[in-house]
Amino acid sequence: MDYKKTNAPTNTVTQDILDLCEDTGNIYESVAIISKRANQISVDLKTELSKKLQEFASTNDNLDEIFENREQIEISRYYEKLPKPTLIATQEFREGKIYYRNPSKDLQDDEL
Repeated sequence: MDYKKTNAPTNTVTQDILDLCEDTGNIYESVAIISKRANQISVDLKTELSKKLQEFASTNDNLDEIFENREQIEISRYYEKLPKPTLIATQEFREGKIYYRNPSKDLQDDEL
């Protein structure tokens, strides 16, 4: 997924608990779903950033290169300005873009 095109807020926003637990019926389950998705997003962003910064890695450390590498600084700033993974995950959850299931609930439904 392209996290750069998300409409998630860049600042922390107070969430209504009743809205978050509307789909699952349990706020703790909703928070667990959001946190697992935020971890996935965080890993994806870190991997993507590492790939881009790997292009600038050099074997010999030259102080002039370190201070004058503007492209690397711009890439880092761009990723710093992106919404935090928890905000992206919360927005995805609110929009219904996250697939989730609870195996214990599925088992209970099968027994009925």
